[in-house]
Amino acid sequence: MAPGAMRTALTRTALTSLSDAQPVPYWLDDPGRPGALPALTGDEHCDLLVVGGGYSGLWTALLAKERDPGRDVVLIEGHEVGWAASGRNGGFCSASLTHGFANGLARWPGELHRLEELGERNLDAIEATVARHGIDCAFERTGEIDVATEPYQLDDLRALYEEATALGFTGLELLDRDAMRAEVDSPTFLGGLWDRRGVAMLHPAKLAWGLKQACLDLGVRIYENTRGLELARVRRRTGAAGAGAGAARAAGGGAAGAGMAVRTPYGRVFARRVALGTNVFPSLVRRVRPYTVPVYDYALMTEPLTDEQLSAIGWKNRQGLGDSANQFHYFRITPDHRILWGGYDAVYPYGGRLSAELDHRPETYRKLATHFFECFPQLAGLRFSHAWGGAIDTCSRFAAFFGTAYDGQVAYAAGYTGLGVGATRFGGEVMLDLLAGERTERTELEMVRSKPLPFPPEPVAWAGIGLTKWSLARADARGGRRNAWLRTMDRLGLGFDS
Repeated sequence: MAPGAMRTALTRTALTSLSDAQPVPYWLDDPGRPGALPALTGDEHCDLLVVGGGYSGLWTALLAKERDPGRDVVLIEGHEVGWAASGRNGGFCSASLTHGFANGLARWPGELHRLEELGERNLDAIEATVARHGIDCAFERTGEIDVATEPYQLDDLRALYEEATALGFTGLELLDRDAMRAEVDSPTFLGGLWDRRGVAMLHPAKLAWGLKQACLDLGVRIYENTRGLELARVRRRTGAAGAGAGAARAAGGGAAGAGMAVRTPYGRVFARRVALGTNVFPSLVRRVRPYTVPVYDYALMTEPLTDEQLSAIGWKNRQGLGDSANQFHYFRITPDHRILWGGYDAVYPYGGRLSAELDHRPETYRKLATHFFECFPQLAGLRFSHAWGGAIDTCSRFAAFFGTAYDGQVAYAAGYTGLGVGATRFGGEVMLDLLAGERTERTELEMVRSKPLPFPPEPVAWAGIGLTKWSLARADARGGRRNAWLRTMDRLGLGFDS
């Protein structure tokens, strides 16, 4: 068949595969999805207020109660727990706190061993929490393989493996073409680098729902459909009408003191301390907002594979996979033998606009479906059951940053850049350390003490992000060679290659 005819046939196959796809996140399309809890009406008082019901907020609330069962904790969520990025992602739970070994080595070489150790402990703690609270989220410590689909990518993976090995890092296995295709069979695979223990696969929405229930079991009061609108410092006196003991704690104890208040649509929450886990949504601390921008990511989920289709691709060890291009795909297999296929396009809306209209992008779905059948031609005829998208928060160093406001009464963590399933638990620990004013192994890290560069205002941000995306795509097409713009970004500590 001529190349043009092959391309036409592939396009037709991709389009047909999308005909039954429901425009909803597969993970959230679950009859067991818990109902929303009532919204806050009136005023509430607590020791700690957590704003945001995604992973970041849930982990913070849970850890706060585990550290001090007597602490009075309230969590508010603008919609429903887990409805945004925490319920829409690919379910890759990585030990990495630095968005991968290479990014960590480039930015914090002097403390990389410590960061890797903390990341491993963090993932172990997530696994233990899932077991302790009986969270049914299909947690599987399968690892992840970075896949090479071009010769230069195989060279890069080999160099990364040798560098990590020379620095004493273990647990990585370099796979040649035959070994890679013995794990998962695609004619496009040339090799891979398998991190055997550093990544777990899970059901992301069920993790969020399980953390919600664990918080409730420990006494956290959760209000859903309760958006935090404004944050301000307040002074309250004990003994004032309706204040009570909770208000006294919120005021900081004693006869009078400074506390924080968050206004919501139908009331206010007065708290002694506030932890912000809003991530992609505009921070209630306005000076934090320039440090992140939203990027929309999209994914497809197939119908369950038949036994014959499973046999055609192998994939018996159920690892997560990601190819090594700048515009990369991530993919994994679910316990019911579906394949999630996502990534490639990363769409930045002008001005950082967040809108439900951007949660779906048919042109990206067509592109993803075409790429899927290029990767797995033996699955021609398979259909997609779900197609969806959502926004993630990106910062210029591609790993989370942390800080405080209002003289240490407010803490925040943001900028996880798509690797927050695991790292948000670490972020919750950091926020609680900062709110307590404690010097810990976490707060002494340069990674925690430093900030990324903020993004410039529009239209400079739009132009810079657009030029970067164009340059990354061009590098993919030119054997990985980075142009002058990308090399300049590298020198400024803003380079990104996966």
